[in-house]
Amino acid sequence: MSLSLARRAASGAFALVATTALTTVVTFTTLPASAAPHASVPRPDHIVVLIDENHAQGEIVGSPDAPYITGLSQTGANFTNSHAVTHPSQPNYLALFSGATQGVSGDTCPKKAFTTANLGGEAIAANVGFAGYSESMPSAGYTGCTSGTYARKHNPWVDFADVPASDNLTFSSFPTDYTRLPAVSFVVPNLQDDMHDGSVAKGDTWLQHNLDGYIQWAKTHNSVFVLTFDEDDNGPANQIPTIITGAGVVTGNYSENISHYSVLRTIEDAYGLPHAGQSASATPITDIWS
Repeated sequence: MSLSLARRAASGAFALVATTALTTVVTFTTLPASAAPHASVPRPDHIVVLIDENHAQGEIVGSPDAPYITGLSQTGANFTNSHAVTHPSQPNYLALFSGATQGVSGDTCPKKAFTTANLGGEAIAANVGFAGYSESMPSAGYTGCTSGTYARKHNPWVDFADVPASDNLTFSSFPTDYTRLPAVSFVVPNLQDDMHDGSVAKGDTWLQHNLDGYIQWAKTHNSVFVLTFDEDDNGPANQIPTIITGAGVVTGNYSENISHYSVLRTIEDAYGLPHAGQSASATPITDIWS
């Protein structure tokens, strides 16, 4: 469905939303009228969110070690005042995914599954679909804390009771036919490729080699890509790179103060989902859409 049609659907001019072919683990159905998308946020067919690690905005955008990401910032919406919510890693992933840190203040595996609201559970309940893809996770549905260069602390969807194991996927299962993606997907590279242990240059190259196909496809297929970071380099400002690109995104630098909660709220509003945690009081990103 085109972006213009999605906007008309959001305003109520259309009652039906075209379905999209999916992976075997997710099924789309038409959203009910009560779950109409937020009027100021268009409804992409697909949103893919990638989370990298531990670098401040000024260390990535414009860096000679990150030419690909710098290019994305010049052709998409580059947020120059984007901030994580805390340190260290794990509570930021939880905040982005569920609107709260869930009382987690460190990187130790949670001892039990959370039953609070979260983006994955919301998307699944609304039948728009969710999948999380983790590089180097040894198998789908894996719940271990670590395995080689995979770290569960960077995988928030495994921590919630209403996200089934069948939606906790390895990155090797990320489809090359992008129409098979659910509406909402998260991608987390391993510790080498997310810039946590590996270099900025390595993470930049990984992103280009593994997701540029989707990013270019999204621009002409009513779909969106979001790049953000969990936190900065442990600085007090906690200012991180956040870039959104894809169909209908107006190129430019955007200076409004946004956070993980803003990004979560925007995705929820795009699909008419409930608001988890502090996303309920966050302002959705509405000024980047043509």
